Amino acid sequence: MTWDDENLDAFGESEGEPSTSLPEESGLSPADDLFPLEEGTETQPEDGRAWYVVHCYSGYENKVRHNLEQRIETMGMKDKIFDVVVPTEEEIEVKEGKRRTIERRVFPGYILVNMIMTEESWYVVRNTPGVTGFVGMGNAPTPLRPEEVSQIIRRMEAEAPRIKVTFKPGERVRIVDGPFNDFRGTVSEIDMERAKVRVMVNFFGRETPVELDFLQVEKA
Repeated sequence: MTWDDENLDAFGESEGEPSTSLPEESGLSPADDLFPLEEGTETQPEDGRAWYVVHCYSGYENKVRHNLEQRIETMGMKDKIFDVVVPTEEEIEVKEGKRRTIERRVFPGYILVNMIMTEESWYVVRNTPGVTGFVGMGNAPTPLRPEEVSQIIRRMEAEAPRIKVTFKPGERVRIVDGPFNDFRGTVSEIDMERAKVRVMVNFFGRETPVELDFLQVEKA
């Protein structure tokens, strides 16, 4: 089944054309030539179930999950399709001097489906409203490797929320906390590992470097 205007009207306005490849930052690959397997390594357990990455329209991930879960129920596919996940993680952002925690989709435009791949289960997933295809080589869906699944789960289960960095070197920022509160300066360096940013602040007529936490500054 192809995506047509009737389906799109029923689903809502699209936020643009669906992506046809995993985002570079995902760390995942649909192809074994990009992530070569060691000899004797299997991508699927013996019972055939595995995790697959499914394309959908960005912004509609939860709607697609709901649609697919309904189809699994009504079409009696619980013995072939076991779980549907929209990977998310908590993120802290600073806006107008206030901190807030938001839930962010890890891979916008994608959902994960744990299933046994058969013609029937493929049909159920592929023809769910909002789905535009599987990640894979050609027409063959490629399952995620176990270590890739573990990586995603670790991100979802992380106790400490990620800090959203909205600035980059050379940009102007405003300090929102600490002794330099309400000072403005220019970002000179960002240390992602330590979650620190160095800002050049004009202090008594001199450019002075100040090291701050990410949450102490916001984009000016």
